[in-house]
Amino acid sequence: MRSVIWVILLFVAAVVAAAALNQNDGLVSIFYSGYRVDTSLNVFVVSLVLFVIVLYVALKAINGLLSMPRRAHEWRELKRERAAHAALRDAHAEYLAARFNRASRSARQALELQQDVDVLRNDREFAGLAHLIAAASLHRIQDRRGRDERARRVVELTSGGLSGSVVLDGAHLLMAEWALDDRDAERGLEALRALPPGVARRTQALRLRLQAARMAQKPIEALQTARLLAKHQGFSQIAAQSLLRSLATDVVCAAHDEEQLLRAWQSLDAADRRDVMVGARAAVRARDLGRADLGRDYLLPHWSELARMDADERSALAIALIDCIAGLGNEWLPRVEAAVLAHGNEPAIVAAAGMVFAERQLWGKARRPLEQTAHTAILPGRVRRHALRRLAFIARLEGDDVRGGEYERQAAMID
Repeated sequence: MRSVIWVILLFVAAVVAAAALNQNDGLVSIFYSGYRVDTSLNVFVVSLVLFVIVLYVALKAINGLLSMPRRAHEWRELKRERAAHAALRDAHAEYLAARFNRASRSARQALELQQDVDVLRNDREFAGLAHLIAAASLHRIQDRRGRDERARRVVELTSGGLSGSVVLDGAHLLMAEWALDDRDAERGLEALRALPPGVARRTQALRLRLQAARMAQKPIEALQTARLLAKHQGFSQIAAQSLLRSLATDVVCAAHDEEQLLRAWQSLDAADRRDVMVGARAAVRARDLGRADLGRDYLLPHWSELARMDADERSALAIALIDCIAGLGNEWLPRVEAAVLAHGNEPAIVAAAGMVFAERQLWGKARRPLEQTAHTAILPGRVRRHALRRLAFIARLEGDDVRGGEYERQAAMID
C-alpha cells in the first residue's frame, strides 16, 4: 500500500512540474570572476533541487560515519541489556522448573551483566528481583546462610528508594515463609510486621501470619487472623467454622488460672461464645481450674437450645455437664428432665441425666440411666467408669456389697 501511495505522489509531482515548467521562459544569468553563464530557469530549478538532494545525502553519510562509534556502543549496550534480561528470565524459568542450582547461577549471571549496562546499573528493582530468585533457590537447596545474605541484600536496597515496591513486599513474604520452614515463628512474625498495612491484609500474608501465630502458641493472635481470613473468604465456610472453633478452643485451653480463663472468654467474639463446642471446652477447663460452677455457667445458655443442635453438639454439651457435675444444684433437674424427654435416645443425654440425679441423691431415678450408661460402649471411658462407681455407691447404700464390688471391678477394667 505504501508503494502505491509513493507512485501516485510521483505522478502528481510530474504533472505539477510539467504544468508549471512548460510555459516558463525565464532566464538565469550567473556572473563569476568576469564570466557569465546563462541558463534557463527550468534547468536552474532542477539543478538547485538536485544540489540540495546531494548535499542532504552527503551530510547524512558524514553524520552516519561520525556517529558510528556511538551507535556501536549503543548496540553493545543493548546486547548486554538483552543478555541481562534473558539471564533473569532464565533464572525465573529454572526456579519454576525446580532446577535450583541453575536458577541461582542464572541470577548471579544477571547481576554480573547488570554492572556492565549503564541503563541497568542503578536499577534496584532488577537487582532486587535477581537477589530474590537466587535466595529462593538457595532456600530450596538448604543453603540458609547464602539465602539470608541474599535476602539481607534486598532489604539493604530499600535505602535507595526501593521502599514500597512489590520486590520488597515479596522479599518480606518470602522471608516469613522461609522462617516458618525453619520452625522459627518469631522471625516469621517479625518479617510480616515489616509489611505495609495494605500488604499485611492480603490473603497470603494472613495465611503466613496464622501459621506463625499457631506455631508460636499465640492462640488469640491466631484467632484474630483466622477471622480476617474467613472475612476475606480465605477458607471455605465449613473449613472456616472448624478452624475458628479449634482456635477458640485453644484460647480457653491456654488459660492457667481463673482470671486468665475469664479474660480469654471475654476476648472471644459473640459468635465464638455461642459455639457449643467452645462452650463445652471452656466448661471443662473451668472444672480443671477448680471452678465447676463457672463451667456450668458456660453451659447454661446452650442447654435451652438443644433442639437446634446436632447430635454431636448435644453429646459434647452433655459430657461437659458430667465433667462439671460437682456441686450441681436443683435448678438443673427440670432442664435435664426436659432434655431426656426430647432426646432420650441419645446415650450422652441419658448419661448426663443419670449423673445429675445421682448428684442430687435421687438414687431411684438415677439407677436406670446409670446402668444404660455403664453398658454403652460409644461413650468415653471416664463417663462409663463414673457411672459404674455411682452404681457401686448406690449398691452399698442398699447393703449389697457384692454387687457394689462387681461394679467397682468393672470400672477398674475400663481403659
